[in-house]
Amino acid sequence: MAVTNPWSKGITPVIGILTARKKDGSIAGNGALFIELQKKLISLNGISFIFTLDGVHQDSIDGYIFIPDRNGWERITSPFPDLVYNRIPFRRSEEELKSSLFFACLKERNIPFFNPSFIDKSELYHLFKNHPFLHTFLPATIAAQHKQKLFSFLSQYQTIYLKPSQSAKGNGIYKLELDTESKVHVKGLNENEEFVTFDLFWEDWESRLLEKNYLAQEEIKSILYEGKRFDFRILAHAEKNHYKVTGIGIRQSQKQDITTHIPSGGRLLPYEQLQNEEYDFFIDTVVEHIGASLSETFGFFGEFSIDMGISQSGQFYIYEVNSKPMSFDETDIEERRIEHLCQLFLQLTAPKKD
Repeated sequence: MAVTNPWSKGITPVIGILTARKKDGSIAGNGALFIELQKKLISLNGISFIFTLDGVHQDSIDGYIFIPDRNGWERITSPFPDLVYNRIPFRRSEEELKSSLFFACLKERNIPFFNPSFIDKSELYHLFKNHPFLHTFLPATIAAQHKQKLFSFLSQYQTIYLKPSQSAKGNGIYKLELDTESKVHVKGLNENEEFVTFDLFWEDWESRLLEKNYLAQEEIKSILYEGKRFDFRILAHAEKNHYKVTGIGIRQSQKQDITTHIPSGGRLLPYEQLQNEEYDFFIDTVVEHIGASLSETFGFFGEFSIDMGISQSGQFYIYEVNSKPMSFDETDIEERRIEHLCQLFLQLTAPKKD
């Protein structure tokens, strides 16, 4: 049975966390994050609830609220919240959001909303390519949509990565190598293929490349630590019209070098192990530029993460920017994340001064 307005008047802010349903109808999303946000908000005299688009009505929203004293969730019917935090985990569900009237409804009610959407890798590349500062730190990248252009690109770099424009967690990434005999080797996380010619590769892969809107990106020869490549994972949040680093982790490849993601066998290293002033300064600077560029182009981003690396020549490279950061394995980073998100909630819902 739904509960109506379980909180007393005067509690502020009320944060609505937008998520989606799985195919079986259950609620999807980062439950641990939702619970910790609720606990922190309650300590700040605020409250949160989660909801999906199908729970939105003209003047109310059906959702679920976590009750710490009962260590469980309860159904609620709530007025519209003071702020909406977008944590929809599926791109198909977000397409429904874009085609709905929900954005317009929030705007009409002057309700702030972040983050606006997943980031398409192709759109991100073109945005940064035209940025006066960020363009310097991009690997060479083209759309993998034309046979001759892709062959020329592979011939130029010998080893490239294929990445679907809309993907996360390293899913769908392949390494393409052209050997001295003009054979094409395709390496994935769990598969290896060899084609005698590029023509045969294209014949087999064309439909996949076109359907998933793949990008081709030069391989950056990364600096090594203990013989293995590594990337930086940077978490950032908005704070008073600026963007600040919340935490930095390092992910190192182990059994394969396609991706450094932990679920794919990557290893976690503390940032302090490799930290220096040059890294600190660059990361602080790039976070500010990326945050401002994203918000100016796509709508307000209150949170994002960056995958970044350094080449053997010492050049910094931006690989990915994620608008729905996964949980960090570093407990201290996750704790700061909760703190920064809740402070951002308070900042965005504070009464405007005349």
